[in-house]
This record gives sequence, structure tokens and C-alpha cells, in this order.
Amino acid sequence: MRRLIGAALLAWSVAAVAMAQMPDPRQMSGIPRPVDDLPAGAVSVRVIRGSMTNNLVGQPVQLTVDGVVQTATTDAQGRAEFLRIRPGATVQAGASVDGEALTSQAFQAPASGGVRLLLVATDRGAASAEQSAPAASGTVVLGGETRVILEPGEDGLSVFYILEIVNNAATPVQPPSPFVLTLPDAALGTNVIPGSSPLASASGRTVTVRGPFPPGTTAVQVAATFPITGGRVSIAQAFPADLNELAVISKRVGAMRLTSPQLAQVQEASADGTPVVFGSGGGVRAGQPVTLTIDGLPYASDRPRNIALALVVLVVAGGVWAAVSGGASDDGRESLARLQTRRDALLAQLAALERQQQRGSGLSLAAYQGRRESLMAALEPIYSALDERASTATRSSSSATGA
Repeated sequence: MRRLIGAALLAWSVAAVAMAQMPDPRQMSGIPRPVDDLPAGAVSVRVIRGSMTNNLVGQPVQLTVDGVVQTATTDAQGRAEFLRIRPGATVQAGASVDGEALTSQAFQAPASGGVRLLLVATDRGAASAEQSAPAASGTVVLGGETRVILEPGEDGLSVFYILEIVNNAATPVQPPSPFVLTLPDAALGTNVIPGSSPLASASGRTVTVRGPFPPGTTAVQVAATFPITGGRVSIAQAFPADLNELAVISKRVGAMRLTSPQLAQVQEASADGTPVVFGSGGGVRAGQPVTLTIDGLPYASDRPRNIALALVVLVVAGGVWAAVSGGASDDGRESLARLQTRRDALLAQLAALERQQQRGSGLSLAAYQGRRESLMAALEPIYSALDERASTATRSSSSATGA
């Protein structure tokens, strides 16, 4: 049974980084979703109040297409449809509900298929009732749906913390200590996954879930990436509340192995044809680190990149030395021109690297950081030499003026 549960959980979570509960509609508000069940050039805007079951009927909706506003009214399903939008046009939807302005992200109309949008107005009655309930001092725990999901990839090991924060009281509670999850130093790109409770926020490697916690479950999903060094990743993660049961799920690649002193059982299975590993253990006290070691992971060796970067540094250093030293046959203007040429070339390489990273062209984070650091290191002596020449020129000018 445990094997079947583990396989089912991984099929659900690795494929979709699944959520522990239905996502909050407010987290989806205004985000365009391309679909193929609408005619080409169609945009469907659904307007609701608070929940997916509360459609707003007869609500005017504005669609701005390349600066021109079109208006339609929502039907019984809360949807307003706009047809024959020109491919490539810049589109943004909006509506005003009881004085609350709702707007979507701006997007480009696709060449094929349509786009669905959701605009969510505040349910002021529900919000007032929730805010009026007094909060008592109390504790929360991490329930049985809490798990750590591992997904090896080319750029590192993606780690997802699916947290089921449970308040077993009948009223909101405020824990004596803030609920703060701090990821290990090696974690990169820590963020809260859309669909998590709006109480959660991330700053650096720290995720904070603000209280008070409502009765029942508060779902928070956190994602981060850990670099793979020599085919291994080691993680020591403490949680800010008692964990009822430890569950770790991983997509299995190659000869990888998952080990932990807190995992009483580690099993291999297959979920929809995907090999997986499921580890389970007992409860873990708040603040006690959960130690996971993942061995045998595929990784790209840093040696070719390091050699290439070393060659770049040597070439740049040689150019800088030649520019600074000049030689007996070079005058000051020629040396200055060399410095400026090298500076401009390195700045162009740096700009190209930044554009490549922004486009998500497949360059790993480690490779990007290493190349950027090398370029910055190569620029530093050039700027120092240019500053020295500028200072020398200023002193010479001052001396000439004084004479």
C-alpha cells in the first residue's frame, strides 16, 4: 500500500508540482492562459467574486487591443468573449467591480488558439468575517500531506517543499514564534509557488508564513534549486513546526540513490511509466534538521567550462598587460585606445551574457555566474588602468596650468 501511495503521489506532484489544496483563485487572477478549445483570435474573460462558484453575471469587461478598447458583458457563466483579435496584438483585460479595479497582465495575442483569463474581485463579506474572528495563542503542525519532492535536471536538483500547515483548533491561532522556513545556503532561486496561501512570502532563502492561521489547512508550496556537485546533493533542512510524518518523493534517474537517517523505508516504483523513489519516516520535531543525501545524479562536468574561462582570463589579462605596458614603440594614445577597445569588447560580452540568461537559453546558473564573474574580474584591471591614466592626465594638466 505504501508503494502505491508513493507512486500515486509522485505521478501527481512531479508532473504538475501539484498543490496540497485547490489554489486560491486570487493567485490566478489576471494571468493569461493559452488554450486550444477557443477559436483562433478569441479571448475569454471570466469574472468571479471570491470563489470559483460565484460568477458575476452582466458584468462589463473591457479589452484593450493595441490601445483600442472593446467592451463585452459577462454571461451566465461569468464569461465575456472577444473574437478575431489580430495575432501579435498587445492585449489587456480589465473590469471594475464595486469600485475595485481588476486588470490582467498585458500579453501578445497568439497566432493560433485562444486565451482564457480569470479576474477575481474581493468577496468583502467573507473577508470581513475572516478578519473578525479573534485569534488565540496556539500552535500549528505540518500534516500528513507535507512532503519533499525532488526532480533532477540539467541545471541542478529542483526541490519542492509541499507544506500542509494544520491548525487543529476551531478558531484562528497565532503561534508563539513566527513560521519561518529557512532553506540551506546552497539553495538557489527560492520562491513561493503560485497557488500557495497569500500568507506566504519569500525573501532570499527565507520563506515566512504570516499568522494568524485559520482553522484547518494552510497550503504553501516552496521551490528552489540545488547545484549538483560531483553527482551528489546533500540537504539539511529544518522545519519551523512539528512534522507528523516525513515523506520524500523523487523522480529516479540513472543510478541515483536516496539516503537519510530519518527515512525508515526507501522504495522504488513506477508511476505511469516514470521510475520513482519514495522514502518515508516518522515524525520530526520542529527545528530538527532532516538530512537527505542524493547520490549518483547525472551532472555536467565543470572542467571544460573552467578551462574555457581560464583561457578567456589569460587572453584578457594578456591584452590588459599589453595595453598598460605599451612598449617602447607605443605612445600614450595607442595604449589608451587598446584599453578602451578591450573595455568595450568585454562590456559587449557581458551584455550578451545577460540577454542570453534573460531569454532562458539553457545556460546553467553555475555557468552563467562563473562566466559573469570572469568578465567582471577581467574588466576590473582595465578600469583601474583607465582611472590611473585619467588621474595622470589631470595631474599633468594641473602642472602645465601652474607653470
